[in-house]
Amino acid sequence: MESDLSRRQVAVLTSAAAGVFALTACSGGSSSSAGSGGSSGSSAGSGGSSAGSAAGGGGSSGGSAAGGTLATLADVPVGSAVAAKDAAGQPVIVAQPSAGKVVAFSAICTHMGCTVAPAGNRLDCPCHGSQYDAFTGAVLKGPAPKPLPAVPVHVANGDVVAGAG
Repeated sequence: MESDLSRRQVAVLTSAAAGVFALTACSGGSSSSAGSGGSSGSSAGSGGSSAGSAAGGGGSSGGSAAGGTLATLADVPVGSAVAAKDAAGQPVIVAQPSAGKVVAFSAICTHMGCTVAPAGNRLDCPCHGSQYDAFTGAVLKGPAPKPLPAVPVHVANGDVVAGAG
């Protein structure tokens, strides 16, 4: 039996390896919907208060840490949403559907665990095209199978803070 690989065998093995790599890259982490998550692009980690709108990847590992400032209310436009991170560093989406009313959701897509990004009153998943309502977390367009999990938030001294108020 010949020990050298034929060109066809090398091409098949290379294609198979590339396919496995692509599937691994697309998984983006955990698809668990129990955790808190959201779009990265913010530096509102433990106690900081800034928000951004850039999409990033990442999985979710658990619930949001209570009491961490996610953003200032002034940074969240009425009728829109912004990306932030909770005190545990997990990405979340903070939205202000009407003046003074805030809601937040995990930004981890329930389809494959990619991080969704704010787009006005919508949240878009850059990986497979799912879309969510920024004010309810409901799926507007699949393939996402479930809504985004809510993250309890309240306003305290002009800041959007994680946890029930």
